[in-house]
Amino acid sequence: MIIVWKHFVKDYFIFSRKERTGVIFIVGIVMVLIFIPFLFPYFSKKPARNYKEFENEIARLEVEPNDTTKHRTYTKNFDNEFYDDYSLPKEGHEYISAEVFYFDPNTTSAEDWKRLGLKPKTIATIQKYLSKGGRFNKPGEIGKIWGLTHSDARRLIPYVRIKTKSTEAISFQKREYPKTPGSYKDFVKQPIDVNMADTNALISLPGIGSKLSQRIVAFRDKLGGFYSVNQVGETYLLPDSTFQKIKLMLVINDATVKQININSASVEEMKSHPYLRYNLANAIFHYRQQHGNFNSVEEIKKIMIVTDDSFQKIVPYLSIR
Repeated sequence: MIIVWKHFVKDYFIFSRKERTGVIFIVGIVMVLIFIPFLFPYFSKKPARNYKEFENEIARLEVEPNDTTKHRTYTKNFDNEFYDDYSLPKEGHEYISAEVFYFDPNTTSAEDWKRLGLKPKTIATIQKYLSKGGRFNKPGEIGKIWGLTHSDARRLIPYVRIKTKSTEAISFQKREYPKTPGSYKDFVKQPIDVNMADTNALISLPGIGSKLSQRIVAFRDKLGGFYSVNQVGETYLLPDSTFQKIKLMLVINDATVKQININSASVEEMKSHPYLRYNLANAIFHYRQQHGNFNSVEEIKKIMIVTDDSFQKIVPYLSIR
């Protein structure tokens, strides 16, 4: 055993002279490669940096006046109707001193537009638009003026003050409607029969627009008619706050609703009803297949998934003949 270990040590841990020389040479190369990066700073020169230009720029910004009352813009003298948006004057450009002040683009005169720095062709475009009945409703709309540069639009939009037609609105609200039968004012005050009303009648209710009126009518048609005003509150996306406002304005003069014969209706016919859907319609159909026709509507309470609440809700719409 000892002899075996001696041969193992001799074979793997005893080097010849050439092998030792080779190992030392490789280790030397590795050490040189490791230390070369640390020597770079001693052989490379740092570029000289001139901070004078930067300091001059800072000094210029510190002394430059901040004038918020006037702006200088530069526009090019073109013979055509196209304008370029340049921020600095170049050869062939005309210097224009423009003011800024609060203005209403719907009533501003040509002279005031000129004071704001607009070109005569642009001013003529605006006046032509207004003369044909056009109107600016939002400040950002002046950015669509043909010939107005983007820089001018950004400069002027913060100063736009559009006057609303408040006086016209007030006069409209104070207008008296004739108190004759069938007038709009009397129509709104009269209770609305939700089983007979169309979308036009429902729109007259507060908070009811065209989409909600259509949803109420569609829900009524799927049900087969309302038997209670409270059912209107189940309309899809009708806020409860809105329903509470209109609830007292609704009536049902005829509570007769369309009924489904549970002894002959198919699953497809029954599941189309909002109160039945597929699960209950399928359960009624299979119960009828197993036990025969229903002798009374109350027999559907024997179906496990029919609760007292669901039965009271659906019973007006069911019949056995």
